[in-house]
Amino acid sequence: MPESWARKQPTAVEQAAWWDVLPVALVVCDGDGRTVQWAMAAQTLLGYRPDEVVGRYVTELLLPEDREAAQALSEAIASGRSVAGSFPVRHRNGSVVNLEVWTCPAAEAVSDGRGMICLAADARAARRARGAGALLDGLFARSPVGLAVFDTELRFEQVNPALEAMNGVAAAGHLGRRLVDVLPGVNAEQMETAMRRVLDTGEPVVNFRRVGRTPATPDLDRVWACSYFRLDDPRGRPLGVSASIIDVTAHQEDDAATSGGRARLELLNDASLRVGTTLDVARTGQELADVAVPRLADIAAVDVLAEVIEAADPLTGLVSGAVMRRLGKAPARASTAADALAPVGATLHFPIGAPYAQSLIDRRPYLLEHFDAATLARAARHTATPGRLHRLGVHSMMMVPLIARGFVLGVATLLRGAGSPAFGTADLTLAGELAARAALSIDNARLYHREHDTALILQRSMLPRHLNPPQGMEIAHCYQPASDVNEVGGDWYDVVPLGPGTAALVIGDVMGHGITAAAAMGQIRTAVRSLAHLGLPPDQVLSHLERTVQEIDDAMLATCLYAVCDATTGHCRLACAGHPPPVLITPDGTARLLGLPPGAPLGIGDIPYVTTDVVLPPGSVLVLFTDGLIETRGGDLDQRLRDLTGLLSGGDHPLDRMGDTLLGHFAPAPAQDDIAVLLARIGRPGRQ
Repeated sequence: MPESWARKQPTAVEQAAWWDVLPVALVVCDGDGRTVQWAMAAQTLLGYRPDEVVGRYVTELLLPEDREAAQALSEAIASGRSVAGSFPVRHRNGSVVNLEVWTCPAAEAVSDGRGMICLAADARAARRARGAGALLDGLFARSPVGLAVFDTELRFEQVNPALEAMNGVAAAGHLGRRLVDVLPGVNAEQMETAMRRVLDTGEPVVNFRRVGRTPATPDLDRVWACSYFRLDDPRGRPLGVSASIIDVTAHQEDDAATSGGRARLELLNDASLRVGTTLDVARTGQELADVAVPRLADIAAVDVLAEVIEAADPLTGLVSGAVMRRLGKAPARASTAADALAPVGATLHFPIGAPYAQSLIDRRPYLLEHFDAATLARAARHTATPGRLHRLGVHSMMMVPLIARGFVLGVATLLRGAGSPAFGTADLTLAGELAARAALSIDNARLYHREHDTALILQRSMLPRHLNPPQGMEIAHCYQPASDVNEVGGDWYDVVPLGPGTAALVIGDVMGHGITAAAAMGQIRTAVRSLAHLGLPPDQVLSHLERTVQEIDDAMLATCLYAVCDATTGHCRLACAGHPPPVLITPDGTARLLGLPPGAPLGIGDIPYVTTDVVLPPGSVLVLFTDGLIETRGGDLDQRLRDLTGLLSGGDHPLDRMGDTLLGHFAPAPAQDDIAVLLARIGRPGRQ
């Protein structure tokens, strides 16, 4: 066997990296070495079309000039061994291409149970990818900043030497353990709460303060600045959290040595966890007020421009005053002074000369350490509220504008009453930090809702408003978008009449979210309708659709189930591209999943699809659905499918009620993904 074939086999992690960053060829051959599948980047790497390759010996095609390597590969295929290595092969144009190849037995890949799967990538590109990985490993090892990687259960997966030194714990003492177990002497529970929020929302947390003692300095309190961001796979699913930690004790020791400094650090940490927990503008405003009271102020009010609530672009300048909406107030009740302020939800109008409007125009915080007669007289020209507050004991005030991404969003007002000291410049600085964090969360919510609403409008405009089934076929459908915590996706359904008693039933899901996914869905749905009228078998429709998906500018994957049903004969032909199989409910009330070859999602490239023929008893119901109905975070998919067929079993129910029952039982609240359901009764019960 050539020396190149004796190399150590790549690990599973290395193979995953191939799929992510390199064009990878997928070749499947039978036990005799004949090619049965030529897919993914195979044509790109070697120039041969699938019809030029399938049925030929893989050794004849790829290794015509290297008999020793060809013989070694043939023996490996015949014996079912896994081999890996690099060697030159001949391109269709006659040039030589150096490939890195990994092969493994795959009995299920072919009918005779002796198949082999080969993955191949350009050797030079693979070396570059490994070099980039080595560079990242070097940076991780040599960085003076403490670095760590946590899994989704917040267990340490990797730490660098700098963090080992900071914590005074060797890498082996970290790996597989949670932060609360490794460093009980710091505010580990707060840190884990911050990381869970990063995992749940995908939003990074920056400059979170870790305070306490570690085995490295058991007799000294230290302060670290921590930043966390989520690590995702190519489809956006969370893999874990990356953390960077910098010792900032030297910058904080004067402040941290006092109880007031520690309290400010704790307040900022608390704010990073409690403010902006959802993409809800109003809730974020109330969270800011709740965090500020009582640790910074006795009373707090948070107001934003009305345009922010309406998800429009906020104003960058005010020429005729401000119209504000009160989002938060604390305490909400049981305070005479707080009761003098307008309630949450109230609309407030401030003319151009009012202090509130001036704070927005100037974009600077405003500190009034002590109420005085001149200030009260100036404010009295616009509102009697400051005078009323002063009579109730309020004596000091701060107004801090909420600014994010260059936009003025609103203002936070903080008040102190009898028994509390006047606000100072340190309080104003702290209030500015709280306001900056809250403003960013409010703006994130504003932008999110604007995109969510746009995507939802686009999505619904592209779904069919009226379905016209042929005679003898009854149709019902339902669609539920993702909640405001998740973005709208690309689910769709359609019914395309093809002739007397015949129609194509289609359901699909573009993998992605937001406007891009909705737009891609519209293109795919239009292509399906055009292809349906050509009268092609379902597998050919999906093959043509595969090419369409690859030509979409924003490359993405999609699943699809395509069925052509004849209500007169009960004949139904179906093909699947990575989509959940439909449920068949026979007239006696029995419900079961139709066993269809799953196929590969659209967009992978050059994967053949299979048409399955079934004959349905008159009155049978097909239930087509997208994966949002059955997939939940942490749920057992097989159990959900069993629950689905169990729920659909039983008597003959109207299709509309059946769809409502499915959504009511399976749709989570809030919904984590779009859900589309298409139900079709084929033929009439009792027809002979």
